[in-house]
Amino acid sequence: MSSVLYDAQGPRAKRRNVLITVVFLAALVAVLWWVYKSLDDKGQLEWAKWEPFTKSESWTTYILPGLKNTLIAAALAMVIALPLGAVFGIARMSDHAWVRIPAGAIVEFFRAIPVLILMIFGLALYSEYTGISSDDRPLYAVVTGLVLYNASVLAEIVRAGILALPKGQTEAAQAIGLRKTQTMTSILLPQAVTAMLPAIVSQLVVIVKDTALGGAVLTFPDMLAAVSPMSSYYGANVIASFTIVALIYIAVNFAITTFASWLERRLRRGKKSTGAVLKADDAAVGGTFGTGAGGANA
Repeated sequence: MSSVLYDAQGPRAKRRNVLITVVFLAALVAVLWWVYKSLDDKGQLEWAKWEPFTKSESWTTYILPGLKNTLIAAALAMVIALPLGAVFGIARMSDHAWVRIPAGAIVEFFRAIPVLILMIFGLALYSEYTGISSDDRPLYAVVTGLVLYNASVLAEIVRAGILALPKGQTEAAQAIGLRKTQTMTSILLPQAVTAMLPAIVSQLVVIVKDTALGGAVLTFPDMLAAVSPMSSYYGANVIASFTIVALIYIAVNFAITTFASWLERRLRRGKKSTGAVLKADDAAVGGTFGTGAGGANA
């Protein structure tokens, strides 16, 4: 059966799709079997290498403290980067050149620098010019790098989301006498949030993952940094340690995306439920008052 979106598959197309599916599944099974055999031949699947993760000491001493530091750094970066990105995104659309040009230069500058370089620069800055203790410097450096880079990316997301709205939204707001600030805060931003939400959530997931750069380079005691002491002092297997850490990252990011999906559906339902059906008399009355308001504004 055909549809307005696609044509129904014929017998040959169905057979071809079935064949491609079978070949893909067979290749996937072969790859998984090869990975399993390689690990098994190297003794990586022995219970002794995974047993440390069944004991509470490895979790309370290494993994959970590392997860706590990861979440603290990510949360601080999110709380600072989101409003900062919104401010710079709006500033890039300003009618005033003295606001628009510097904001655009700052966004493009920090968006072009790798986040790891920003973290290293932040660590050197805090070491030379501040009195922050050496134990806290890695956290400050990680948060600084994440904020500078992700705020610039979020600024572009905000700008693109607002520019994607129909131009009539701005014109209608101006027609009823709203100022530019009122138009932005009351008309454009509330509508753009729903459209921007998937991209914003993707960037929040990037923030969580990029905290691992601090653990790998800046001795920031996050989950990734916990792998080395677990392997050296606790006897845990390196592959098993990285596997457990990766699964925790997946769980955290999955929780973020699940919450964002729920929030997006709720926002969309809220917008759909605000519509009201007016009777002819009500519409006429509304039109009379609307004309009077317009005359008063004029």
